[in-house]
Amino acid sequence: MNKSQNNSLTGATRRQFLQTTALGAGALMGRAAFGDAKAQRPNFLFIISDQLGLDAISAHGCPDVHTPNIDRLVKRGVTFMESHSTNPVCSPARSSMFTGRMPTETGVISNSRPIHPSRPNMGQWFSREGYEAVYCGKWHLPGGYPAEIEGFTVLPTGGGQGALVDSTVSASCEAYLKNRNRGKPFVLAASLLQPHDICYWAIQAKTLVPEELAFPQIADRLPKLPPNHRARPRAPKKLDQIHYDGFSDAQWRYYLYIYYRQVEMVDGDIGRILDALEDSGQADNTIVIFTADHGEGRGRHMLVSKWYPYDEAVKVPLIVSCPGRMTEGLRDAEHLVSGLDIMSTMCDYAGIQPPPDCLGRSLRPLLERRPTEWREFVASEHRIIGRSIRTPQFKYVRYEGDPVEQLFDMKADPWETKNLYDNAKYASVVKDHQKLLDEWEARLKTVEPTPNMSKRRRRRGKKK
Repeated sequence: MNKSQNNSLTGATRRQFLQTTALGAGALMGRAAFGDAKAQRPNFLFIISDQLGLDAISAHGCPDVHTPNIDRLVKRGVTFMESHSTNPVCSPARSSMFTGRMPTETGVISNSRPIHPSRPNMGQWFSREGYEAVYCGKWHLPGGYPAEIEGFTVLPTGGGQGALVDSTVSASCEAYLKNRNRGKPFVLAASLLQPHDICYWAIQAKTLVPEELAFPQIADRLPKLPPNHRARPRAPKKLDQIHYDGFSDAQWRYYLYIYYRQVEMVDGDIGRILDALEDSGQADNTIVIFTADHGEGRGRHMLVSKWYPYDEAVKVPLIVSCPGRMTEGLRDAEHLVSGLDIMSTMCDYAGIQPPPDCLGRSLRPLLERRPTEWREFVASEHRIIGRSIRTPQFKYVRYEGDPVEQLFDMKADPWETKNLYDNAKYASVVKDHQKLLDEWEARLKTVEPTPNMSKRRRRRGKKK
């Protein structure tokens, strides 16, 4: 049994021990709030998973997975149930997290592109404000696991699939947290790959997903198919073409079983990093932010992987925790939040201005349960020409040059099975959402797309 499992089952964590003593209670009561003159600037532990859907977590109601370490973050902090990716593809979504700008503003409109040099990343921004900025794990802007990232000190990990590299990432983060020089506050980005390995179970389906169940003893443990498994609402052509017909129902259920085991793998590495933070004695002054770049199809709409505006790809976890200094155990299902908001939130707590023209909003009022006016919608970009707007009740989708658009009533139809775009009853709703999207697009300060580095490498290889 590893340390994370032991803590979650029998052992008392450092913080739990302190809370059960008078000294611990006094320390919590006397702690200065962030922003007070007495308070030190907070550290930030920013943990990223890859391809983790919002509802693929046991604390979020998933019966098919066991995630004790993510669950403890949910218990100790605020979890946003209306958290959306700016683009359900790795590189574009990550560019937004690290800049507070939409992918069309960072130049990262598809995978393997660098952030435009005019857009400072998180490491550059916090380093110039006296923070020690450290990166460990997958970057993908453009390189997967580069040895150097501008603005960050990189902890080397090698590379490879999540089943191989994530344990190295969590071990490197553990070593850093326990041995760092404490002269400066830190920003540590810990970027884990799982459950991204599920991609290979579709790419290499003939060898990885057998027609006959390889382990019949787990047949009664396979997850049920989602209620929208065969739902194919009318969609723009580029979206309608994305579906996967290669599995039987039994194979789909096996695919889901494997996905949730990969989620449990990353949960173990998250636990290792959280344990290291507590053991280092720095947890009381460290804000932990956990999210994912995008979700995973999981057989919904007959889809695997990402790239599309349906919730299985767009909705991602966003959990923020610092026990004793912000709300604990809050499940926020009201406010629409985005990967854009991470940069602004960190800047707010650090007491620094966000980068110019940053589109994100600080989540601090929501984390501290203070009254605030909030946004009317969040936006997402898809496959370069697709766009979507999500308001509290509706989701509107359009693709450039395609006459078919989509409107879903997310309250009445959360599984997105009925496209209401052609329903005359909703004509005014469509018009309102079209206007919101037009106005949003008009305010974006876009840049020329940055080169796709993987394509450049392939072209160089052909010339040789």
